[in-house]
Amino acid sequence: MVDRIVVVGGGLAAGTAVVELRERGFDGSIVLLAAEDHAPYERPPLSKAVLLGQAEPDSTAVKDRQWYDEHGVDLRTGARADGLDTGRRLVLVGREEIAYDALLLATGARPRRFAMADDSGASVSYLRTIEDSAGLRSRFGDGLRLGVLGGGWIGLEAAAAARTSGADVTVLESMDLPLVRVLGPEVAGVLAQMHRDHGVDLRTRTEVTAIGRAGDDVQISFVDGSTLEVDHLLVGVGVEPDTTLAEVGGLVVDNGIRTDRHLRTSAAGVWAAGDVANADHPLLGRPIRVEHWDTAIQHGKVAAANMLGEQVDADALPYFFTDQYDFGMEYVGNAPPGGYDKVLLRGNVEGLTFTAWWLDGDRVVAGMHANDWDAIDDVRRIVDTTVNPARLADEAVALSDV
Repeated sequence: MVDRIVVVGGGLAAGTAVVELRERGFDGSIVLLAAEDHAPYERPPLSKAVLLGQAEPDSTAVKDRQWYDEHGVDLRTGARADGLDTGRRLVLVGREEIAYDALLLATGARPRRFAMADDSGASVSYLRTIEDSAGLRSRFGDGLRLGVLGGGWIGLEAAAAARTSGADVTVLESMDLPLVRVLGPEVAGVLAQMHRDHGVDLRTRTEVTAIGRAGDDVQISFVDGSTLEVDHLLVGVGVEPDTTLAEVGGLVVDNGIRTDRHLRTSAAGVWAAGDVANADHPLLGRPIRVEHWDTAIQHGKVAAANMLGEQVDADALPYFFTDQYDFGMEYVGNAPPGGYDKVLLRGNVEGLTFTAWWLDGDRVVAGMHANDWDAIDDVRRIVDTTVNPARLADEAVALSDV
């Protein structure tokens, strides 16, 4: 019988799980341990609306602190769990031992560090927390020269926000195109051109050899002998799952905390959810770790149900979205490199209103729309089905008829 649940994490998966537990009628003890000095919050706005100054940081909270008080949740902020004894079912915060019947690890991810930047003594930052977003936002304005190391989602969204705020922006990407491993060259090329059209100095196939200070500037040196000086450098070279606590507890870790389709880990009474969970996916037929907003919500709900004795699958297809300038897109599915053999584009690609489809033979493994908000229901319906590619490519055939 589960009387006491401990949730470790301060992000969307942790917050969603706690809300779901109470909404499902669980009236036992819940302890929520958040390492940051905030109640659990969502991170996507930190590189979008909050960074643009269009939303306040408080708007990112899953629930305000009063909700936790009113629902009998022992919310402890600034409480980093640093020990785990799965045999005795104890989480340690310093010297305090916190007992659990069921434990959810939603420890998220942390920015991948770039030692060359960290050791430079120059003006360098990352973007993961509320404080990170506020600090970067405070620098925005005409005249700022911002360098962005990495052309992933965070880097491109931050670049868009900075350009919108009047900054001069240079994005440094080591690959042929930003996001090419995620989107393939067909769609990645569209995003690259969009940023260049908005005045971003997007440099691809770059190899940084040194980062240092030049007075108050950040000086970046490249393998060809050239240099770039900026006022500030944002490092966005990806994230890595925060598995420290899981490793201390002896859980199986492989690109995150390994779980089954129900988000159960290798230890009895312990589940994992969100960015940190590398979960068996019943539809994709392989484990997958997803670092996006929708998965955090879905995992939080699934983990809550299963901690209360149900057997719910974490079977939602990956979904993510982005907003950059006046461009918005939603993507459903999973098309890893080598996982598809063609990409079909429909619509006005140059006008940035189109849909894209990744196919493996006749099977649609992923789909997305760009600025075509009425298409998302069809995208969700078509992904993970077998289609006639010719009809899908034929714009005379409505998506609803594919």
